[in-house]
Amino acid sequence: MAAPPRLGAFEELVLLAVLSQQGEGYGVTIQEALEAETGSGISVGAVYATLDRLDRKGFVSSRVGGETRERGGRRKRFFRVTRAGARALEAMRRIRGNLRAGAALPEPA
Repeated sequence: MAAPPRLGAFEELVLLAVLSQQGEGYGVTIQEALEAETGSGISVGAVYATLDRLDRKGFVSSRVGGETRERGGRRKRFFRVTRAGARALEAMRRIRGNLRAGAALPEPA
């Protein structure tokens, strides 16, 4: 059986942010969720590049919403995590848990 495509660290964060938006997340809301959780500035371009990569891997799917006046008639592209994406996240959770279980974490300073 072939190994599933791997998730990079930022891909994992983006996928988790998409999951947290429950199918209603689009570039800006995903970016805002990531910035709120990481405390770091993240460009919307980096988010969209990662979403495109996750789409090519089959980890997200998207739908186009209706036109909105505040966006000058442009449509939003909403993302959701696919079953393959959920399996990839579960694999990462399992890997991280296994590694953490075998590691003695230092006491916080």
